[in-house]
Amino acid sequence: MARRKMILFLISGLLFSTFLLGAGLAEGKKNVYIIDIKKEIDNTTGLYLENGLKEAGELNADAVLIHMNTYGGLLEVADTMRTAILYSPIPVYVFIDNNAASAGALISIACKKIYMRKGANIGAASVVNQTGELLPDKYQSYMRSMIRSTAEAHGKDTIIQNGDTIYKWKRDPLIAEAMVDERTVVPHVSDSGRVLTFTADEALEWGYCDGIAETAEEVIRKYIGFDNFEVRKYVPSWYDNLKGFLMSPVFQSFLILIIIGGIYFEMQTPGLGFPSAAALIAAVLYFAPLYIDGLAQNWEVLLFVAGILLILLEIFVIPGFGVPGIGGIVFVIGGLTMSLINNFYFDFESVTSAETGKAALTVLVGTGLSFILMLWLSDRIGNKNSFFRRAALLSDLEGAVSVTVYNNMVGKEGVAATVMRPSGKVEIDGEYYDGISDAGFIEKGARVKVIRFENAQVYVVPIR
Repeated sequence: MARRKMILFLISGLLFSTFLLGAGLAEGKKNVYIIDIKKEIDNTTGLYLENGLKEAGELNADAVLIHMNTYGGLLEVADTMRTAILYSPIPVYVFIDNNAASAGALISIACKKIYMRKGANIGAASVVNQTGELLPDKYQSYMRSMIRSTAEAHGKDTIIQNGDTIYKWKRDPLIAEAMVDERTVVPHVSDSGRVLTFTADEALEWGYCDGIAETAEEVIRKYIGFDNFEVRKYVPSWYDNLKGFLMSPVFQSFLILIIIGGIYFEMQTPGLGFPSAAALIAAVLYFAPLYIDGLAQNWEVLLFVAGILLILLEIFVIPGFGVPGIGGIVFVIGGLTMSLINNFYFDFESVTSAETGKAALTVLVGTGLSFILMLWLSDRIGNKNSFFRRAALLSDLEGAVSVTVYNNMVGKEGVAATVMRPSGKVEIDGEYYDGISDAGFIEKGARVKVIRFENAQVYVVPIR
């Protein structure tokens, strides 16, 4: 009996020890969160990093590893990403699988440690336009300063050499600057008059790589030092990709083009139709992701809406074009611009000049393109040889109308039955006709004269 109790006691002790050992192993397991950045640096990849860092914090991750392969992208997005990395409470490491060029180099330098695969490259961070041409020096100057400050943020190492204390940059800011400006000379590193790009071995030699590995798992085990770890990976949702696309400056400019163009063409035609619907849909697509993201605030959206209401008031109530119309245009452009700026109510102190410039450029590009489109379409819609005329089936309309009757009306006088901007209705001999003013705006009730007939419409001028 005593022997049986002894055996049970030993088995219980063994099981309890195994349980404690398992608990200790589980307790010592490290959580590593991986975020893939394997495409162009744009609003979508910016969302990947933002959401990934947030999720890593919620999971109490011990480290974040960015798995990178990019040729670069948008500078303003890269600036936001490198700031998020520098101030992340969780240490952020990067594994450059192949390329970290341009904006990718800036983001990599912001990370706590840089690891590279054999054959990988880092550098070539000059600011270029969409065609690859260098932008003016004011842009290069800003990038030089940004990449230097990013390198400086990692501080210096204290080295005792022959009894002397030496302070050495962990990442030499001058080397970072040489990745932007070919004029920057770094002895024994860059003196060829070319923008600096490092191979993995060169980066390792000059402090811009902390280890060479072939896989992310090797980085975690060999360099970060986690033997017992669990990997969680950020998985982008369809909404992340959609939101990133909708917040692209190019697409935002396109939406502005539709908004402004829709308002303009609605002013040229009586009633509400397709231009209004297109402008409304574009406005929803423009403001929705910005509002959800917290950029567009209530008062900024209301400013845009107030501008639209003033323009509608100008179209349907007040003749001519005066204060309401001008104020409406100012409110619309102001609402579109300020919704892109990360301000807090009426406090703009935290808004950078780069952010303001990006917002203004996006709106100006969209507005400028819309005016070009207005001029182009205005000249072609209704033209006898135009695609738009055939698309509108105007030939069928002409066949249903007696051309002779209309031609006989040339020279007749009548009254503008509606405001003409320049389209509207004309009353002649008690009958109503679709008309277009050939002399700009005509007020309702003004005397008009028919000068020609085209596309089933009479063209009129005011009688002075």
